[in-house]
Amino acid sequence: MLTLGIESTAHTFGASVVESDIDKKDYKKSTCKILSNEKDSYTTTTGGMIPRELAEHHYACSLNIIKSALEKAKVNLSEIDLVSFSQGPGIGNALRVGAISARQVALKNNIPLIGVNHCVAHIEIGRKLCNAKDPIMLYASGANTQIICYENSYYRVFGETLDTGIGNFLDTFGRELGLGFPAGPKLDEMYFKGTLAKVSAFAGRSEAMASPRELLELPYTVKGMDLAFSGLLTSATKKIEEVKKGKINQEDLVYSVLHNAFAMLTEVTERALAHTEKKEVVLGGGVGCSKALQEMVKKMCDERGAKLFIPPNSVMVDNAAQIGWLGLLMYSSGVRTPKNKLVILPKQRTDDVKVVWRKN
Repeated sequence: MLTLGIESTAHTFGASVVESDIDKKDYKKSTCKILSNEKDSYTTTTGGMIPRELAEHHYACSLNIIKSALEKAKVNLSEIDLVSFSQGPGIGNALRVGAISARQVALKNNIPLIGVNHCVAHIEIGRKLCNAKDPIMLYASGANTQIICYENSYYRVFGETLDTGIGNFLDTFGRELGLGFPAGPKLDEMYFKGTLAKVSAFAGRSEAMASPRELLELPYTVKGMDLAFSGLLTSATKKIEEVKKGKINQEDLVYSVLHNAFAMLTEVTERALAHTEKKEVVLGGGVGCSKALQEMVKKMCDERGAKLFIPPNSVMVDNAAQIGWLGLLMYSSGVRTPKNKLVILPKQRTDDVKVVWRKN
């Protein structure tokens, strides 16, 4: 079975062709072959995502991205069995472009259509590609920061941000430093710059660097299983003025901000492991690509005797392959999206979706 997945929740418009042979009796035996996974992302040198400009970007590139995905997969639309699109959560202007594109393709070619939850798609592609059985997911992306695991037919949110998502927090901080959008990858590089000691090979570094980083005092906000970043952002932004005056080192500030933020994520993930007694953690979301976060969570998992799964970066960032894969799972389980009742769900939560494709 071939599905065309379309992703457009935020800054990325993507299209992917996924081939699968779904085994309804045994999920683990189902195949998932990503034939293509094309995308184009909206970026800026100043400021963040402006919804109107975001929609214009997606409309401008949508046709070429879909065409490129089909060509790379070496299939025609006549061979596609299902069209899957990201229905929510996300930015309304962006979601609407993907939904309209998917509906046009489905109607013109008489192909079934299905809308899927972007967050759940991160979980399912991570589980499948890593062969994880029943993991906790640390979902760290732009607008979403959640600790999730499966319980009684739903993906339950055991903890989440009380204000902004970790990715939005990092991008806002990065803009204040003049790094542009997205800032996360640049901040991650700066985190390791100048650190002393034999930094682990897991982070891709094996030699001692120039000087140790100083850990600056910053807010650390964890409330039970939830966490918040606004206090950390306010304090870190104020310290940028001290950087400009030469009172503190910029690399020290970046190191301290990321260290605090990722330690918060690691703490609530560890608490979820202790509560559920599960033994697997899967990273998801664009911030999951951070080597600094990966290193911190891996150390925690090693100390607890748990296994950390890190999917390929291509499916941790926003991508259409995960949308196609979840669409296949849902469609094979009897879920349908009527073409004449197509809606977007910008505020849909992870735990709104009944997970009918997982029987046990």
